Amino acid sequence: MDKQKWKVKNIMTEYLVKKFVKDYQNTEDAQVRTRYGILSSCVGILCNVLLFGTKLVIGLLMNSLAIMADALNNLSDAASSIISFVGVKMASKPADKEHPFGHGRIEYIAALIVSFLVIEVGITCFRSSFGKLFDPEPIAFEWVPFLILLLSVGVKLWMSLFNRKLGKRIDSKVMLAAAADSTGDVIVTSATLASILIGYFTSANVDAIAGLAVSLLVIWSGINIARDTLEPLIGQRPDPELYHQIQEMVESYDGIVGTHDLIIHNYGPNRSMASIHAEVPRETDIEVSHEIIDRIERDVARKLNIFLVIHMDPVEIHDEKVLAVKTKLNGVVQALDPQLSFHDFRVVNGQEQINLIFDLMIPFTYTPEEAKKVVHQVESLMKEVDSRYQCVITVDKDYLTE
Repeated sequence: MDKQKWKVKNIMTEYLVKKFVKDYQNTEDAQVRTRYGILSSCVGILCNVLLFGTKLVIGLLMNSLAIMADALNNLSDAASSIISFVGVKMASKPADKEHPFGHGRIEYIAALIVSFLVIEVGITCFRSSFGKLFDPEPIAFEWVPFLILLLSVGVKLWMSLFNRKLGKRIDSKVMLAAAADSTGDVIVTSATLASILIGYFTSANVDAIAGLAVSLLVIWSGINIARDTLEPLIGQRPDPELYHQIQEMVESYDGIVGTHDLIIHNYGPNRSMASIHAEVPRETDIEVSHEIIDRIERDVARKLNIFLVIHMDPVEIHDEKVLAVKTKLNGVVQALDPQLSFHDFRVVNGQEQINLIFDLMIPFTYTPEEAKKVVHQVESLMKEVDSRYQCVITVDKDYLTE
C-alpha cells in the first residue's frame, strides 16, 4: 500500500474516532473504551451488511452461486461484529453483588467466540479447496464478479487496519480478533483473485492449492487469537512493564525500604487489582507507616487505575549484627543462583541456637526437587558460617521470572 492510500485510510479512521468517540484521547477510561468498542462494532456491522446486500443483489441478477455464497460469508462477518458489540456492552456493565470486580472479562469471551468463527472460515475454505484438489473446477474470468471481489478486498482491508489500530490503542482483544477476521477474508479473497488471474493468463488452475495454503494461514490466525484471549482468562503472568511500574512507584515513597510479593489480577482491560508487601523500618511508629501505605494505595488507584492492597512488613535497617548476617546470607544465596532472592528476614537469638527466618524466592523454572535441594544447600552453607544458625525457610515463588 502506498503512502497516499495509507494516509487517506488513516484520516478516515481518525475522523470516525473524533466524530463518534467522546473524549477519545482518554483511553484509560472505561466509558471511553466502551465507545471505541461500539464504534468498531457498528462500523463492522454496517460494512458487512452493505457488502452482503450488494453481493446478494448482483448474485441474484447474474444467477451466480459464488457471489451469493460470498454474500452469506459477509453476513456471518456481520454476526461477528454483533457478537463484538454485545461483548463490549456487557463488559462495560458496572460491578454488582454477584460480580464485585465488574464484567470486563466478557470482552475476552467475545474475542474467543470471534476466534472460533475465524477458525471456522479457515476449515470451510480447507474443505472446499481439498475437494477441488481432486475435482478441479474451471475458473471463468468475468469482470463484474472480479470487480466485486476487488471491492470486497478493499473494504475488508480497511476494516482490518481500522480494528487493529483501535484495538492497539485501547488494548482490546475483541477488536484485534475482529481485525484478524477481516485479514483472513482479505487473504482468502485475494487468493481467489490471484487464482482467477493466473488461470486467465496461463490456463493453470491453482485455485485448490492456493485455497489450501490460505485456509491453513486463516486457521493458524484463529488459533493465535484464541490462545491470546485464553491467557488472561486462565491467568497469565503480569505485564513486566506494569509490574516494575508499580514496584518503582511504591518504593519511591519515603518510609518504604523495599517491596516484594507483588501479585496482579486481571479482571478485564484496564480493570486490575494488585497486592504487594512493602517493607518499612521496624522502629517507625505503626500509625506513621499506616498513613504512608494509605497514601500510596490512593495514589496508585488515581494514577494507574489499579486497586492496590499493601501489606506492611517491618524490617531491621540499623542493627549491625542483623545486617551482617543478612549480608552473609545474601552472598550464599547469590552464589547458588543469581535468580534467587529472599525477604522478610528476621533473626531470633537463643542461647544455643540462632533462628534465621526468611522467605526464599525461587523461580517457577525450578522443579519441586530442585527447590528442596536449594533449600537444603542454603541451610548447610549457613551452618558452615555459624553452627548455631538454624534456617527457618518459607519457599516463595517469583511471579515475574524474566
